[in-house]
Amino acid sequence: MYLINKKNKINNNLEVKRKRRERSVKQMEEGSGVVVPGDFLGTSEEFTLGKGVYGEEGNLYASQIGTINITDKRAIEVLPAVETPPVLKDGDVVIGRIEDLRDNVALVSIACVEGKEKRGIAASTQAVIRISNVRKGFVNDLQQEFGYLDVVKAKVLDAKTLRLSTEDRDLGVLKAMCTKCKGRLKRKGDVLTCEKCKRVEPRKISENYGKGVV
Repeated sequence: MYLINKKNKINNNLEVKRKRRERSVKQMEEGSGVVVPGDFLGTSEEFTLGKGVYGEEGNLYASQIGTINITDKRAIEVLPAVETPPVLKDGDVVIGRIEDLRDNVALVSIACVEGKEKRGIAASTQAVIRISNVRKGFVNDLQQEFGYLDVVKAKVLDAKTLRLSTEDRDLGVLKAMCTKCKGRLKRKGDVLTCEKCKRVEPRKISENYGKGVV
């Protein structure tokens, strides 16, 4: 009786794996669908192991819920169904808003990492741009480079201290309001002009001013 039950259990396990394999193969052929842990993905002869995949006796299975992705190097991986919030690292380009201006520091509230606009930041979002990191060359007055509530694009110099830079040409102010009437500022050469009151204001302007997430 014990041997019969054991045999039935083995057969049931094989049947479950067979069904999972058929479902996974169908999803891979269709290029869509979500796999769950234990779903068959292929063999070690076809693919190399990627993230979210484990091997067993030459077969590859999903170790997490997600969608299948095959890289150019024939590595098969399972991308998480729910993307985790990005953690800032040195070199990341971020989008933020100027929340305060002091003599030598601009305080920035980071909204997102460029390219991951739909995901919030995993940790603190309060960063700083020091006057020495605004542009290449000497900066005398930070008030001439940024305005309150300006939307800026900046590069992370130090992820631990959340120090940012806007020195490169594509970095700097993306969107700004007139400090007098709060009208929209339009770029004209190296300055910004208010469409309402015609006031002219200087900024450290990004070459992408008015484009992208704004």
